[in-house]
Amino acid sequence: MRILLLPPVAVFMAICLMLALHASLPIAYWLAPPFNWLGLVLVLCGFGTASWHARLFRRLHTNINTFGEPGSLTREGLFRHTRNPMYLGMLVMLIGTACVLGSLSPLVGPLCFFLLAHFWYIPVEEKAMASKFTDAYREYRRSVRRWV
Repeated sequence: MRILLLPPVAVFMAICLMLALHASLPIAYWLAPPFNWLGLVLVLCGFGTASWHARLFRRLHTNINTFGEPGSLTREGLFRHTRNPMYLGMLVMLIGTACVLGSLSPLVGPLCFFLLAHFWYIPVEEKAMASKFTDAYREYRRSVRRWV
């Protein structure tokens, strides 16, 4: 049996890593109070974006599992502007968390998640989408960017 690291688990692990790095090796502070609390806006926006599109998938009865077969190709919501609004939301949430913590070392978390999404999750999904939706997905890829 293959063990697959699902994106929400990766976000949770990134937050744990960020908290541990901030507590044990804060390096330097780049955002001091009260400015670091502006990161909460990013956390809420990122969480809201990811949740909104997860609900959209449920409403459309399409598969949200990164490693499952895609159910449908949608251009609703932010899918009109980015092919990966849920990953983008998770990344913004992690950047917001790093801002709240205020030191440099927690920035490793968003970087790790970005690399994981960009080089593993998204290519797996794009391959499945291209296989199932062929020309429609090729057109979608040409007209909508991967991130922003």
